Amino acid sequence: MIEAIPNISEGRRPDVVRAIADAAAAVPGVALLDCSSDASHHRSVVTLAGAADPLREAILRLCVAAIARIDLRAHRGAHPRIGAVDVVPFVPLDGMPITACIDLARDTAAALATRFDLPVYLYAEAAARPGRARLDLIRRGGFEGLAAKLRSPAWAPDQGPARPHPTAGATAVGARGPLIAFNVNLASNDLVAARAIAGAVRERDGGLPAVKALGIRLADRKGAPVQVSMNLTDYRRTGIAAAVARVTAEAAALGIEVAATELVGLVPAEARVGAERFVPANQTIEARLARA
Repeated sequence: MIEAIPNISEGRRPDVVRAIADAAAAVPGVALLDCSSDASHHRSVVTLAGAADPLREAILRLCVAAIARIDLRAHRGAHPRIGAVDVVPFVPLDGMPITACIDLARDTAAALATRFDLPVYLYAEAAARPGRARLDLIRRGGFEGLAAKLRSPAWAPDQGPARPHPTAGATAVGARGPLIAFNVNLASNDLVAARAIAGAVRERDGGLPAVKALGIRLADRKGAPVQVSMNLTDYRRTGIAAAVARVTAEAAALGIEVAATELVGLVPAEARVGAERFVPANQTIEARLARA
């Protein structure tokens, strides 16, 4: 079994998100485990599971549906993005070797480029060039800066044309271990403070190991509060409870309280241990696989 977690740049039209997710789930042998949307991020995370060949077909069908419905020229959201189907990571399940996910990522990237005339970058374990492993570097500049980026020889795509798709941009496809997307909403509308807290928490700036973080504004919510949006790239090094505790402490030092927390998508059951109050029992990969 392999897990695929395509992130699409649409979080405000539930009917569109559902149509895109259903297109992928219609492939025999593919299970739709979860679909989480956020209007402020203007993004949805779809979680699929299956064997390699059905998953590749599911991603192709998802892209057909997404490219027909999403126009990045009119897209504005808090989350960085370069594509209508922004990123497609493959994650091994049930003892599947990461090499199988690398092969699937590279095959899928080639198929996307050929079928949709779409520039595709390979990242994480599937990266084909030095310096391409980090997704944040690939996405730097966003859709708006993509045309100039693709003209640079240093950022030529791994597959497809060296120009953006006019409405769908580009896509990053990769292979990686489990990643937990977890947000902490603050009882504040101070974006400077949220960004300072994110800087104190993320590994890159001397914070917690295996944590990436951004401070963003939730513009669609009353009072436009702010959020510390985190990716925990290795929950064994920094788990959910430890990340929340650090955000809470940094916020308290600035006189700010935590208003709520949000888990995006699913987590391995092991990652829920010690973090039960943040993760419902039915929001683990294992629980959804059993139900599917």
